[in-house]
Amino acid sequence: MSTGYTEPDPGRSYTAAQQGYTAEQGYSAAAQGQDQEISLGERLGNVTRDLSTLMQQEVALAKAEVKQSTSQLGKGVGLMAGAAVGGFLVLLFLSVSLWWAIGNYIGRGWAALIVAVIWAIIAAILLSVGRKELKRVRGLPTTADTLGKIPNAVKGREEDNR
Repeated sequence: MSTGYTEPDPGRSYTAAQQGYTAEQGYSAAAQGQDQEISLGERLGNVTRDLSTLMQQEVALAKAEVKQSTSQLGKGVGLMAGAAVGGFLVLLFLSVSLWWAIGNYIGRGWAALIVAVIWAIIAAILLSVGRKELKRVRGLPTTADTLGKIPNAVKGREEDNR
């Protein structure tokens, strides 16, 4: 037997007219401060909608942080690569000049070894400084923090997040 009533879909938003409310029934009751009990379906729909909105906001935040971090990383790497090419050419010619200058006094073989040791020391220093700079990349700190707060919010214990 059909009664003409269909169960509302909790994942769908309904207008007041679709829910069967008229201005006299639903809206005037709310305006007059009369209590209306919210059904379980409506509550689940609200929770689902809120969680969906929260997850969309978290994804947007993560995207923004990834974009900022990769932008900073790309800029730093690009600048380091450009400086490396220019510096390499300058240092190549300076090294050859130093090698020939020292070679005039102690021989070309020993002069080449001395210049190579100097460059090994410089490379170690540059490596150390470069590693420190790469460690400064922040990653996704805000996203990680807010994602950690979701379980308490779902349980209704937002005060534990402070």
